[in-house]
Amino acid sequence: MGCFFSKKSKRKSVEKENLTPTTTSPDSAGNSVPLGNNTDEAPKQYSWDKREKVDPKDYTLTGLKDVTVGRLPGTLNGKPFVIQDCVNCNIFVLDHSATISIDDCVNCRIVFGPVKGSVFFRDCKDIKCVVACQQFRARDCKKMDVFLCCATQPIIESSTGMKFGCFQYYYPELAFHFKDAGLSIFNNNWSNIHDFTPVSGENNWSLLPEDAKVADFVPAPDPESDFKSVRISTETDRSIVPLTKGGRRKDSEESCLFVFFAGDYTTANARKLIDEATSKGFVLVQTKEVSMKPEDARRVFQNSADDLVEWINKGPVTALELNGDGAVEACKTIASEVFSGTKIFVSDNKNTSTRDVDSFFNFADMQMGL
Repeated sequence: MGCFFSKKSKRKSVEKENLTPTTTSPDSAGNSVPLGNNTDEAPKQYSWDKREKVDPKDYTLTGLKDVTVGRLPGTLNGKPFVIQDCVNCNIFVLDHSATISIDDCVNCRIVFGPVKGSVFFRDCKDIKCVVACQQFRARDCKKMDVFLCCATQPIIESSTGMKFGCFQYYYPELAFHFKDAGLSIFNNNWSNIHDFTPVSGENNWSLLPEDAKVADFVPAPDPESDFKSVRISTETDRSIVPLTKGGRRKDSEESCLFVFFAGDYTTANARKLIDEATSKGFVLVQTKEVSMKPEDARRVFQNSADDLVEWINKGPVTALELNGDGAVEACKTIASEVFSGTKIFVSDNKNTSTRDVDSFFNFADMQMGL
């Protein structure tokens, strides 16, 4: 009867034959030290070894007083930024960033380029600012004037004397910074404030006067500062973000829904419509850019939905509410004269236009979680 281990294994013999001879070298004490396979191998490189070294000072402003400071376009490139303990400063962060936190600042004028995430003010007082962001939060703050573009509902907590207006600003790179930050210039909920800590009988926040101008709150940078080369404008007609009436009382009971479908010139067409309508005395109340499904189109556009399903599938739609007596007929005239070759939806008559506006913007708010 055989034994499991009766045959000599050839495996170990083969392994021994394949071993590479190891050379040795004497150390300082005369002992032999093995050198392995005697090959010159480069040190292994890891991903973190290749990262660009970051100096935290490039992404913070701390303990400054009576100066004009900030960051020029192209210096942050989507990284987080921190501001703290600044007094009586003019701060211009003219680039897109990931998040920005502002702590314990007093009597400062601030401008932020588009922020992909949140802008969070804490324990700040007497601040005047221009902000574009995905989320705006303020906690334990007093007396802030904010010209805001916010994709979600702005939030305040344990704060008083908060005033809000619509974002109005321009510098040449701003449109690209909005795109880099993933923000739409048409999704602006600047006036839809949520107060986590309301006080009975008091208003912790309000809207700035309708004719409020950014230049009266946040002056342009000093001509001798590092920002003198940036062509900045606070004029409403140059603002990247359209000026909207927001939550203020409408001047007329008649509003019109005007919708552009995805295409190469959607933004330019929307701007053209705004120029045409406002030049005739109508007021832009609100705008939204949102994706829709065919079933959404049937619910929102009802009888016109079948003609629009093909266009719904091409990408997000951009909608505008224009207000004023005669808005519907005026918009239909603009549509036929200016946008005859463009696929659009315009309210058909003033008896159904309010339903059109409510149906679309209620749907858009639900889609965006507002």
